This record gives sequence, structure tokens and C-alpha cells, in this order.
Amino acid sequence: MKKDTLLARAGRDPARHQGMVNTPVFRTSTVIFPDRASYEARGGDDYKKVRYGLYGTPTTFALEEAVAQMEGGHAAVALPSGLAALAVALWAFLKTGDHVLLPDSVYAPTRNFCDRRLQPNGIEIEYYDPLIGAGFEKLLRPNTRAVFCEAPGSLSFEMQDIPAIAAAAHARGLPVLADTTWGTPYFFRSFEKGVDVSIHAATKYIAGHSDVVMGMIVTNERHWLTVRRAVADYGYGVSPDDCYLTLRGFRTIGVRMNQQMANALKVARWLQSQPQVRRVLYPALEGAPGHALWKRDFSGAASLFSFVMQPATEAKVTAFINALVVFGIGSSWGGFESLAIVARIERYRTVTKWDPGGPTIRLHIGLEDPDDLIADLKRGFATGA
Repeated sequence: MKKDTLLARAGRDPARHQGMVNTPVFRTSTVIFPDRASYEARGGDDYKKVRYGLYGTPTTFALEEAVAQMEGGHAAVALPSGLAALAVALWAFLKTGDHVLLPDSVYAPTRNFCDRRLQPNGIEIEYYDPLIGAGFEKLLRPNTRAVFCEAPGSLSFEMQDIPAIAAAAHARGLPVLADTTWGTPYFFRSFEKGVDVSIHAATKYIAGHSDVVMGMIVTNERHWLTVRRAVADYGYGVSPDDCYLTLRGFRTIGVRMNQQMANALKVARWLQSQPQVRRVLYPALEGAPGHALWKRDFSGAASLFSFVMQPATEAKVTAFINALVVFGIGSSWGGFESLAIVARIERYRTVTKWDPGGPTIRLHIGLEDPDDLIADLKRGFATGA
């Protein structure tokens, strides 16, 4: 089935639920077994059988199955946040004395977790240039145990050559973990590009309505139990109500993302022509950095990108942001509403230098009419920024 048909069908089994189109919300902690034998045979590594509320209910399994099928993975597990998913995925493969590689453009909370939690526990963290081409294998050490990717970076939007990085890692038998929140299972087929463990902040485009916090990890068959056991060992579980909301949002990810991409391209192209803008950092935009890699590896683009302003004082940047009416000022992205923030990328670089020649503004483009968004940006620029 093509992906839009799969979106409507994956994770559904009306025959098991009295013909209901959507899997109902199953709330439970305790699960009753008919006899001792069935209780004792419930299986510690069978994470697709209802045996205790912490490990999932039919509602949980419906979401996990739908996301895994869309992305082409073996199986998925839901967690209470995207950061929880990132943290557990890394802990699953690392121990004291190990070395892990992450791009210098990595999501700031991922960097914080590595620096504050992994490094003090004797795990060596090394950040690498996200634009590294040939020679990635030279970064691998005898104690390297995992390679992490994120394409594009969620503030600066460098595109990584994930297939090339994966080839180097796999030649050494190393797993490739990737934050694929921007690409989503709808626009990026992680496992076909060499990813072994795909991590999502499902809060964003998967849920899509800014009303739930959720994380997802999708893996290939080889690494499934390693990751799923780690989730269980750390005691992570998710609310079936949140799973229901996330799955309801996931059903419309195609129409939402296609519309938001069209909106984003219109806004980005308009920004390219503005005298207040030095450059637009959106891989889907013709001529933008990373466009060739995006076109090769992705079937579409998220509606999140940045642009670099001409040199401006802090006061002018603040006036620009504060003048916006349609754009909100807030964390997160991937919902139906447009957002704008000042991206302080230089604070999060240790290997590469971020000096684009002006302030960087990150935009998330929602489902509003793009003409209204453009008018709002004009309002901001009219402040003199």
C-alpha cells in the first residue's frame, strides 16, 4: 500500500474491537490471567502481549504498530517525551568507557543529556562537524559503540550524508542512531538510508496538534530487544489517552505536512527576496545549503527552517520578534500553529563555529494562510530590523 493508504489503515483492527474504527482507550495497570500457567508463561521479552499496564495496552500497541509500519522499521516503542526517547536510546548502547559520536548541530537537550549525564558516568562524548564528508571512519575508535545523526539540525539545518556515515559505522559493526523528528516517518524512510534506531519527538508532527507530549523509538529487528528492554528497565510507560491522541494526529500527518511544506516554501521564497535577509536555511529550498542531499534522501520537508538577518542590534531583533502577531513565540514545533524564536546557535557549538553574519531566526510554519504569515513578517521588518 502507498503511504497515505497505510496512514489510514496501519495499527487498526476493528474486528477485535466490535467494529470500532479506532482502537479504544484501554486504561489499566493490572491484567488478569485465566490461570497460573498462562500467568507464568506471559514472557518477559514479549512486549506485544498485554501483561501489565506499564508495558502497553492495545491502544499503545496500535500507535507503535502504525508508526513502525509507516517508517519501515521492525517495531516501535512509545515513551513519555522525545527527550526520554533520545536518552533511553543512547543509554541502551553505552556504558562506562565507551565512546559515542554526535554532530555538533545536535538538538540542545540531547547535548545537555550527554554532557550532564553520560559524560560524568565515564562515557566519552565527541561532537563532529555535521558536514563531514569523506573520512568519517577516521573518527571511529576501538571503544566507539554508537554513532548518532540528526538531519537536518533543528536550528541551523545542516544536512548530513546519513547513508555515507551509516556505511562507515556498519563496516565496524556499530549501530546508527538518528533523531528523525524533522523528516518524520512520512517524509524520511530511515531504515532504507542506513539508520538502525530512529528517534522521534512525536510531540511534534506525529501528534501534530500541540496537545500531547510523546516520544517514539523505531528500530530494526537486530536492535529491537536492546532498546525495548532498556525502556522497560528504566520504567518508562505512556498514558493510553496520550497514545490515542497521538495516533489520531498521526492519521492526518500526510495532509498536514504536505500543506505545511507548501506554506513553508512560499514563505521561504518570499524571505529570499527581502533586503533584511542574508540567507534562508531550508534544505527544501532550491539553492539552499544541503538541498541536493535533501532531494536525494527525503520525499518531502518539514515546515521548520531558519533565516539569517542582516546585521542588527539586539534591540532591533527583539522589536522584530515582539511585533509578530500571527507567529507565536514558544518552544516546540510541528503543530498547526506558526512559531518564531531567536536561535542562539553559537551557544551550542564546540567543534564548528557558527557565525552566519547576522542574527538567526527560526520559524515553524503552521496551517495558517501563508499570505497572512508573510504580512506578519512584513510587520516585523517594518520595525526597522
